[in-house]
Amino acid sequence: MRPALPVTLERAPVRLVPLATEHEAGLMAAAADGELWNIRVTSVPEPGQTAAYVATALQMQAQGSRLPFVILDSDTGAVIGSTSYHDIVPAIGRLEIGYTWLAASRQRSAVNTTAKWLLMQHAFETLGAKLVGWRTDNFNLTSQRAIEALGARKDGVIRHHALRRDGTVRDTVMYSLTAAEWPEVKAHLEDRLARHRKTG
Repeated sequence: MRPALPVTLERAPVRLVPLATEHEAGLMAAAADGELWNIRVTSVPEPGQTAAYVATALQMQAQGSRLPFVILDSDTGAVIGSTSYHDIVPAIGRLEIGYTWLAASRQRSAVNTTAKWLLMQHAFETLGAKLVGWRTDNFNLTSQRAIEALGARKDGVIRHHALRRDGTVRDTVMYSLTAAEWPEVKAHLEDRLARHRKTG
């Protein structure tokens, strides 16, 4: 697998650009749209923690384990969320997509599907990934439904796996999609996005 280096990916209605410190105010505003930090099963930064959130993501990028993006509205350039490649293991051609969140006003739209389409296409068709994975909290049913709607397969549950922001320990639900499965999933997502354009 080729190295996962900073890159800009675009398909209306979104543009994914490499996360930078200059995005701190935009991320804070996006998180405030719905006060997303109050959702127990997500990792959205609280207003006073946005700088630390960005610093941590960039530190992980420097270590080679994460490639963070901000999600921009492709028309206005406004920051509307964030997403990342993470747990990148070039030796076996594996990476995961996560740390994803969207401003409340952009949820249940074409934004998430389009962003995931861009990330999967780049992972499989440019980087040469053999497998893309996802993980989510066992109580985050909305996230589980969204991942399953992408066409990913549920691998199983890792029990007592990671800390939540409130100090409790979560079970983690794992999903994956292989390079061999991508062409069919890509066609399915293309159809979903085309139908959304017609009805949107």
